[in-house]
Amino acid sequence: MSLQQPLTVKFDKDLIKKYNLTGPRYTSYPTAVVFNDSYDEQAHLDNLKSQYQTAAQQPLSLYFHIPFCDTLCFFCACNKITTKKRDKADTYIDFLEQEIKLQSAHIPDTRVVEQLHFGGGTPTFLTAPQHHRLMALIDQHFTLLNDDRRDYSIEIDPREADEATIQRLVDTGFNRFSMGVQDVQEKVQKAVNRIQPISMTRTVIEACRAHNAKSINVDLIYGLPFQTLQSFEDTLEQIVELSPDRLSVFNYAHMPHLFMPQKRISEADLPSADEKLDILQMTIQKLADAGYVYIGMDHFAKPTDELALAQQNGTLQRNFQGYTTHADCDLLAMGVSAISLFNNSFSQNIKTSDKYYQQLNDGHIPIMKGYRLSDDDLIRRQVIQDLSCHFLINKNNLEQRFGINFDNYFANELNTLQSMAEDGLIDMTQDNIQVSAKGRLLIRNVCMVFDAYLKPASKQQFSRVI
Repeated sequence: MSLQQPLTVKFDKDLIKKYNLTGPRYTSYPTAVVFNDSYDEQAHLDNLKSQYQTAAQQPLSLYFHIPFCDTLCFFCACNKITTKKRDKADTYIDFLEQEIKLQSAHIPDTRVVEQLHFGGGTPTFLTAPQHHRLMALIDQHFTLLNDDRRDYSIEIDPREADEATIQRLVDTGFNRFSMGVQDVQEKVQKAVNRIQPISMTRTVIEACRAHNAKSINVDLIYGLPFQTLQSFEDTLEQIVELSPDRLSVFNYAHMPHLFMPQKRISEADLPSADEKLDILQMTIQKLADAGYVYIGMDHFAKPTDELALAQQNGTLQRNFQGYTTHADCDLLAMGVSAISLFNNSFSQNIKTSDKYYQQLNDGHIPIMKGYRLSDDDLIRRQVIQDLSCHFLINKNNLEQRFGINFDNYFANELNTLQSMAEDGLIDMTQDNIQVSAKGRLLIRNVCMVFDAYLKPASKQQFSRVI
């Protein structure tokens, strides 16, 4: 598939209000709410074994979940363990070593690791000896790359990462760095318990750049306590001045019934729904003026960044790490709550450390639940990938790939899309469904039409689309 320059984004406040429902971000399809415990450790093992010979030359993606954080950010919805005791990570790595051995036994050495990601929590919580130990374990049991093919990324907390930290990460193979900033205003930072002066962020970005990072990403959140249009504009200006390659600008989803830390945030301190939309509109314009391309679903990148280039040439994909150029790799994930996608099957690890440790003590890969995709899932997953990455459904491509008649197969969905077409979100022709400039911000809504599992009762588990 060859695509033209990405569409511009058109902000239509009335349409956004009309379609501002709750729904998935589609880092996977089906989403994790569909996983069930009938897919267990044995199903996972059978799946790995079935691929040992047939996929022996295929590249591999690895993910390691490091759940520890030094301090608790009140907005956080991640699976984490807040502690000042760094030695807790020693115990965790002890058990992670057991899981690495159990999982890697079913992966042939010929499968090189093209993509590696450390997420959390805070991966830079690890001390230098702990980090080196974990990297040595991974290198011992998997085939890591040491050339330009590698795409090895790590999430950094600038509050505890200095130049020496970046040097160590580069020396152990990492070449992509992502850091949470959220907001640079002191009043906002105090309200969410994340004090991080812009000087800290600048120091880390400069260190990453000095060590020839392939890409630097900064995460921001709009909708936090005490944010205003003017304050967030100032935050954006200070961040743009640092010139990160990518920006993720997320909507804060206040869901204290699901995430306990958010109970410390007073709803009265949050910006109104209208002000959040004004902030979003300003953000899109500000970043466009600064030369960033809107990739989709909260993500922006410089035109020269690999994500923007992949979107233009039709190779961009999406997985649990967000937008990527390696989503076609089997993903093997380890650590508490980590989710693998291997041979069109999902498997998720146990979410609590105690139960995770107990399962490994008993010699088990700590699988909690999973799901094997059906033929229908594979078709719908591709449709949602095409929409979320390229804002385009090419019916002929899908018909040839899956042996279906698109209009017949998705007759109900096409009827549902009619109202979106009438509102100008999409343009439907005989061969294509193209998302318009004002539909790009509402791409999650378009994807939801093709989600066979999305029920009204399940929508409360997801954030609002804007």
